[in-house]
This record gives sequence, structure tokens and C-alpha cells, in this order.
Amino acid sequence: MDARPLLVEVARALRLAKLEAVLIGNAAAALRGVPLTTLDLDFLFRKTTGSVAKLRRVADTLSATVMRPYYPASDLYRIVRDEDGLQLDFMARIHGPRSYEGLRDRAGIITIDGESLRVAALADIIKSKRAAGRPRDLAVIPILERAHEAATPKPKTAAKRARKRS
Repeated sequence: MDARPLLVEVARALRLAKLEAVLIGNAAAALRGVPLTTLDLDFLFRKTTGSVAKLRRVADTLSATVMRPYYPASDLYRIVRDEDGLQLDFMARIHGPRSYEGLRDRAGIITIDGESLRVAALADIIKSKRAAGRPRDLAVIPILERAHEAATPKPKTAAKRARKRS
């Protein structure tokens, strides 16, 4: 399945509602090139009266419904569209990263067909999954760590620097 049309639709809905959120979890990792799949999109957002109203606008734009399922230790809002199974989870808190602002500042912007999504850094995704400690999260950490290591520039050793100067 090509997720591009769905990602564009979601990014557009976020933009129109003026809701700032960071894509986290496996979907964020996949957009960063990690070979993972997922059936939903998870976002971290700052919960305010205004942002909750914006969530409703996102749902309206997507012809979907906002639900409030109960999960311990999370302040979750779920947007669901029955016609195609679209599921977006918006959390005000997650395990790992200390603040929304810090996670947002370390995130990158990925543009797809003219629409932009803020996507969490791999280091933050790893930190969150490790802190959550659920078996399904722990199972993907080795894959995430290999991808993070491959994407992280290696520092030059003193010997390499000396050879380049010669």
C-alpha cells in the first residue's frame, strides 16, 4: 500500500486546522527510512483548550470522528474514519522525551507532495520505545538503533585527519 496519499491528506488536515503535532512511533521511523510498518499514525501534541478544538477540525476535514479511549499513563485522543480504517492517535504525553517542545525542536520536517509533516528524530523514537517497555516496542529497538547508527555521521579519527592533511 502506498501511504503517500494518506500522509498528504493528514498533513493537509493538520495545516488547515493549524494544529502543531509531531509524528512519532513506527510511522515516523518509516518516514526516516527504517524498514517498519504500522497501521496507524501516532502524534504528540501540546494539549490546550485550543488544540483540542483543532483536533475536532482535523477530524471534520478527514470526515472522521474524535474518540477518547482509555489507556493508562496517556492522554490520548483517537481520530477514526470507518470507511477506510484511518486511525490517528494524538497524545499529550509519551514515555521517554521530557517535553513536547524538546521533541519538536529535534524533529525534522518532511514534505510530501507539497504538504509538510513534523517527524520525530530517530533518537527520540528509540528513547520513547525503550521507556514504554512494551514487548512490541522493545522488539523494534534493534532495527531502530541500526538505522540510527547508519544515519549518524561518524566522527573522524585523528589518524584520518592526519592523512587528509598530508
